[in-house]
Amino acid sequence: MSETVKAEKTVKTGKAPKKSWFKGFKSEFKKIVWPDKKSLVKQTTAVVSISIILGLIITFLDYVLKFGVDFLVK
Repeated sequence: MSETVKAEKTVKTGKAPKKSWFKGFKSEFKKIVWPDKKSLVKQTTAVVSISIILGLIITFLDYVLKFGVDFLVK
């Protein structure tokens, strides 16, 4: 009977009980597969290097466009 009361409360309020939420959170957290150190270093290096390269490309395009606009305006 208590199961139906809990189910009715969940349906009425639209929220799951806190214990249920924490149990779900804990079970989902256990499913996470954390990368090993080697792959983490590799992926971090890739992200940082690509970010630097894209930053340089954007900076170069900014200077070229600025030069072009200054040329057209003056």
